[in-house]
Amino acid sequence: MDLTPECKAEIDAMSYEQLLFRWRFYPAGYPWFQGESGDYWGKRMAELRNQPDGDIKHTTASKHIGWDR
Repeated sequence: MDLTPECKAEIDAMSYEQLLFRWRFYPAGYPWFQGESGDYWGKRMAELRNQPDGDIKHTTASKHIGWDR
C-alpha cells in the first residue's frame, strides 16, 4: 500500500501496543503491512522499540495483548 500522508499520520498516532496488536493479530497480507506502508510500519515499531524504555514498553505491551484471540 502507498504511504499517503493520512496513512503515515495514522501510524504515527498509534502507541507501540496498538502497532504490535495489529502486527500480531491482523491477517497475513493485510494491506497496511504491504509496500511502502508496511515498510513504514516496521520502521515506526523499531523507532519506538529503540527508545531508552522501548524494551520495557515492548515486554509490557506483549504481555498485555497476549497471543490468543
